[in-house]
Amino acid sequence: MKKHAIEQTTIFMSILKWLALSSGMGIIIGASVTLFLKILQLSETSQHYLPFNYYYMLPFALLATVWLVKKYAPDAEGHGTEKVIEAIHKKSGKIEIEVIPVKLLATVLTVFSGGSVGKEGPGAQIGAGMASVISDFLHFSKADRKKLVICGIGAGFASVFGTPIAGAIFGLEVLVVGLIRYDVLLPSFIAGFAAFSTAQFLGVEYTYFDVNFVQHVELDLPLIIEVILAGLFFGMVSDITITTLKRTSRLVQKIPLNIYVKAFSGGIILILLSSIFGEQYFGLGLGTIDNILQPNPTISQDIPWYSFLIKTVFTSITLGVGGSGGIVTPIFFIGATSGHWFGVFAGDNHIAFFGALGFISVLAGTTNAPIAATFMAMELFGLEVAHYAALSVVISFVMTGHRSVFASQILAMKKSSMLKIEMGEDIAHASIDIKDNYFDKIRDRIQQKREERNKKN
Repeated sequence: MKKHAIEQTTIFMSILKWLALSSGMGIIIGASVTLFLKILQLSETSQHYLPFNYYYMLPFALLATVWLVKKYAPDAEGHGTEKVIEAIHKKSGKIEIEVIPVKLLATVLTVFSGGSVGKEGPGAQIGAGMASVISDFLHFSKADRKKLVICGIGAGFASVFGTPIAGAIFGLEVLVVGLIRYDVLLPSFIAGFAAFSTAQFLGVEYTYFDVNFVQHVELDLPLIIEVILAGLFFGMVSDITITTLKRTSRLVQKIPLNIYVKAFSGGIILILLSSIFGEQYFGLGLGTIDNILQPNPTISQDIPWYSFLIKTVFTSITLGVGGSGGIVTPIFFIGATSGHWFGVFAGDNHIAFFGALGFISVLAGTTNAPIAATFMAMELFGLEVAHYAALSVVISFVMTGHRSVFASQILAMKKSSMLKIEMGEDIAHASIDIKDNYFDKIRDRIQQKREERNKKN
């Protein structure tokens, strides 16, 4: 009885501790991310004051971004979340304070000039950075700092997209493929909800979608088959996205030019591409996403089938030459446009529904976060879509293989028993190969079964 009382009292005290810490941290992160979102919104609304097309600023903005990050905070490079994952795995969550203002300013510069990046990566990095700085100021242990930084990812994500449950789980799931830290589940949920509520209180408005999906029969087998095929397609789209981002980054690194020349040239290339494919691939692309997810199909009928490929190229070049910003918002664009094309190609009446499936399935495939993606489907699109979304999400997640836009993710599972994979390594360095004599063993087993059957007969 005494042992039981000690256990329950200790757990109760632990809950109180993390309730206080996570709530306070969530409020601070929610306020910080709100400031970032307001500045970003102001910069976008200021674009029309320019006497020329805003994206003509892109070469100069990319050059300035590279200089700013290189000089003041190298860890602010790239799309944000990747650096936070690396800090958690290699530095016990230690993030330098200068990363926060540099990341904010660099992202605003990139988005204002039309760079194809997102806002969730900086939101996660700002949230995680605030958690790290406050943890050090209050002299928390490395273990507690690491927990709070993980909470910072989810809280930043929740503040940006208005999805507190998906945000909290994303912060946990994105660290290790196949493993969730349940010891951080409670503080992550609390921080995510506190950050989301704070952002709402401070005036951040979120968009939730009604794709007008109605299931006419309880068991719609043709639709289920279409969803399975869509999941396979979204897995291939995820693989294309990851591969293009990775190869573009490597190609840019190999070019024997000054980094500032590369940045400026990258901006010029994007401007030239826009003269061929259009201006809709610049910036966040939220207008295109919103059009696709409207239940009226005539709103999105002018979206080209190849939009997801062009957006992938724009994002790869922007980040490859040194632009700063998130990767998840472009992934949403890529997913929604690929889903729209799949719906049109399949001749289905639920085109917005497949746009929604692509939205969250490509997220799952590119980030290895299927649970967070499924909860996001519930929060953004409603429960009617959720069970189909779960099916598409998991297929896309498995189909993508052992790849990710976050190279610092640690592998703790393999997606096929036919593969031989070195567990515990990050995705960028993990050894992946087919098992020795795997098919020979299967053939021998089948032959053995046949012989046993013949003996019985």
